[in-house]
Amino acid sequence: MANRPQQLNLPPPRTYSRTEFAALRARVQGIPVAKIARLYFDSDATPYPDEPEQLERFLRTMRDDLVHLAILHGSPVLADHLRASIAKHGSARLARASLQMVEQASKLAVAAPLADHAVGLWFRPLVARHLTAAGIGTLGEMVAVANRRGGSWWRAVPRIGFGRARVIVAWLRRHAGTLGVTVSADVDAAAPLVVSGDAVVIGPASGQLAPLERMALPRALTGERGTNRAPVFPYIRARHDLDAVRAYLAGYAGQAATQRAYVRELERLVLWAIRERGVPLSSLTVDDCEAYKAFLAAPTAAFTGPPVSRTSGRWRPFAPGGLSADSQRYAVRAIRAAFDWLVDVRYLAGNPWRAVKDPRTVRRAQKMKIDRALPIDLWTRVRVFLADHSESFAPEGARWRAARALLLLMGDSGLRIAEAAAIRRPALDWLPADGDVPPTWLLAVIGKGDRERFVPVSGECITALQAHWCDRGLDFHAPDAGAPLVAPLVIPGTTKARRKFGLEAGKEDAKAAVTGEGTGMVTGAPMQEGYSVRGARGLNSWAIRQLLGHLTDLNESERRQLARTSPHALRHTFGTQSVAADVPLDVVQRIMGHASLQTTTTYVTAERRRMRAEVSKYHARLAGSGQT
Repeated sequence: MANRPQQLNLPPPRTYSRTEFAALRARVQGIPVAKIARLYFDSDATPYPDEPEQLERFLRTMRDDLVHLAILHGSPVLADHLRASIAKHGSARLARASLQMVEQASKLAVAAPLADHAVGLWFRPLVARHLTAAGIGTLGEMVAVANRRGGSWWRAVPRIGFGRARVIVAWLRRHAGTLGVTVSADVDAAAPLVVSGDAVVIGPASGQLAPLERMALPRALTGERGTNRAPVFPYIRARHDLDAVRAYLAGYAGQAATQRAYVRELERLVLWAIRERGVPLSSLTVDDCEAYKAFLAAPTAAFTGPPVSRTSGRWRPFAPGGLSADSQRYAVRAIRAAFDWLVDVRYLAGNPWRAVKDPRTVRRAQKMKIDRALPIDLWTRVRVFLADHSESFAPEGARWRAARALLLLMGDSGLRIAEAAAIRRPALDWLPADGDVPPTWLLAVIGKGDRERFVPVSGECITALQAHWCDRGLDFHAPDAGAPLVAPLVIPGTTKARRKFGLEAGKEDAKAAVTGEGTGMVTGAPMQEGYSVRGARGLNSWAIRQLLGHLTDLNESERRQLARTSPHALRHTFGTQSVAADVPLDVVQRIMGHASLQTTTTYVTAERRRMRAEVSKYHARLAGSGQT
């Protein structure tokens, strides 16, 4: 047994990354180790920049490993040369040329990129730092980001321009075999067609789609010589169709939601006309308009995609699944109105959409989803819970106070989410008692159709607003207070966010915004902007999730009701509970800003249904007790 040959399992040879090979070449060329550490290694990933002596030892070990492999697998001449150098100097002395031969002979030591490798192992420290700062720590995450964001993924990474992005994508594709993942084929490696700035050319043969603000058209399709152009003097300075569309949209500059909706409808039409029909907007005929109406019901795959940034190469004008019948009808009516305006200002000679009928839709008897309004007992429990958690001194206490202020503005005053997000302190006024009328806080709200209405605000809501303002470091009762009633406490560190909140020059303020240091808000920053509608919806969703997690004594019906509570459901809660409290319908109508009293009577119907349902339980109980 003792003389039987034994199988010796040797460990696999150590492998080295491209960065480490580059560092060894620099050392052979005589570059100081400290400089190599700064140039090739990230201080967050390795200790080498702070401890260059460790890098010195590592490079010596790496050199010896490569020499050993070269002796085993290289040519006899190279092996003899390396053995002689070791015998004379104790270790192999390598020059630039001999190192190159050693590398070629020791390919076993070349590491293969893997998905879980840190980006710092394969990319220069400067590039790796930018990637890591953008949340891209590994090669697998790098591929995932590129696939998710498309050809413009690099726009989200500071100082990674198109040229570097193209090199990175090509390298990732070369090593797809060892990474186990690959960059999708639709992630562009070629430069987009650019006319000026960031404008992308849209054409019949182009695979590009871009939103209105980044859109450019081939000269033949600009509409400068459109067949429907008016022959008389135009009232607007529009050389082509895009100028005319932008002139129309400029009329809605003060109505952000309306303007966004019209931008969406008109950019869809322009893209379709150029890509699918090959005609400019000012040459559309009735046949073209009918074809687009049919297209709205079933957009092609090239025009649909999941929601992404409007700067992404994967942006598409339609969401998957197409449009509902109501959305198709809205699109046709919005486009018809835009063409009417273009005719009125004598840019177009006529409106072909006048001959196109609206898509057929089902006439719904009741559009408002008032069944989502919270019952009075559940709404009361929600308010108590919000009040209790708003007294917390924990880090999340400030967020609870902001959420309470926002939810009470909608649930106690019937504000829409956009109104609650946009309202500012000067719109809120305190009125003293007048005879039998108690003192009241009154809010002047500009709602739909630019109609002004006055909304009473509850004392509990005022208390919540005061606490929220205290968190923001502002005086709610200051005579010159002009800030938004509800505003975010932490500002993201993005350039767009800093510009929005006026922080371009405040580096310390920007740092506080990113890290949330100190009070959790940007100190000394004038909070001139409140929540966006999207941000306010996010705060509402967070609060509802927290309520569902903490209110453990809810029954299944209450849990379902609370889970589907949207911001508009809180507005419906105010309407339903006001009617239940016998507030006159005309008063509820004025507070909620309904154009028609018929809309307000919907809440009466809802209250009667609830009354019938509740009383039927009582009658059923009486009938059951009589039988026994």
